[in-house]
Amino acid sequence: MNIEKILKENLELDFDKEIEKISVRIRELLRKDIKRRGLVVAISGGIDSSVSSALSVEAVGKNKVFGLLLPEKDSSSNSEDRGAMLAKHLGIEYIKHDIADTLEKIGCYQYRDEAIKNLFPDYRDDWKNKIAISGGTEGKLNHFNLIVQSPSGEVFTERLPLTEYLQIVAATNYKQRIRKTIEYFHADRLNYAVIGTPNRVEYDQGFFVKNGDGSADIKPIAHLYKTQIYALAKHMGLPDEICSAKPTTDTYSLDQGQDEFYYGLPYEQMDYALCAYNHQVPSSELAIYLGIDTEHANWVYQDIESKRKTTAFLHAKPYLIEDVEEIKGI
Repeated sequence: MNIEKILKENLELDFDKEIEKISVRIRELLRKDIKRRGLVVAISGGIDSSVSSALSVEAVGKNKVFGLLLPEKDSSSNSEDRGAMLAKHLGIEYIKHDIADTLEKIGCYQYRDEAIKNLFPDYRDDWKNKIAISGGTEGKLNHFNLIVQSPSGEVFTERLPLTEYLQIVAATNYKQRIRKTIEYFHADRLNYAVIGTPNRVEYDQGFFVKNGDGSADIKPIAHLYKTQIYALAKHMGLPDEICSAKPTTDTYSLDQGQDEFYYGLPYEQMDYALCAYNHQVPSSELAIYLGIDTEHANWVYQDIESKRKTTAFLHAKPYLIEDVEEIKGI
């Protein structure tokens, strides 16, 4: 089995054909299924929301796309700047709505900091924080570390107990859920549909918040790998700052790559690994291609399958005790 041939066949895009396919499908969904007249997109300044915004404009025109910049106090200023740049580049109407006050009032920061202080009693508001995954790439069980940085620049790391991990994640999930609430307010106000922005690896591996960034009416790039989305951004002529932006979670106050938080590989390699796994490429061939040992490649495959199983509930519709026959299949 030739891994290079498989990756080439499955990762190369006919860009114009892909843009047309997505645009036609969006228009069809709006007209026949969703019955809305435009699209709302939350723009983070990252590659996924930027390409999703550009595809939305291709589908319905710039006058029927409404952009939202939704920063909070842990957001990078670069993200907001790139988001505004993208909206202006596309010529769409957009507004900025800082959600920090809302998050403060519902306890997002309070609950997060309370859990952090269980490990670092000296932690204060002027400290920074993030969570990082660890263990799996060394052939060990995955676990999470909490990393904090004092105002003087000192960095401290502790392994996160389950209780604190769950509370920090639950608290930070407020961010995605409040953003989605605002998106749907404007969608209802304008009679628009909401665009979701997960790429294929995120969608496949459950890297989203249920009823947060996982909620949407249309997810136009969920079938595309991250490398394809970067290539599509360049083809569509998006600003260089966006085309070269490193993928981040933009959730914690310390810089945090997506691979550091959730995946066992950088995004380019994660694309290759998932594509290879989907096409039954032996892990030994993936190991050679990526320049990693076979044990690591085996773990990557195991982790892909494990995440699919443990995050399946994120994709699930609400479960009914019994079917309501009158609307079954609608």
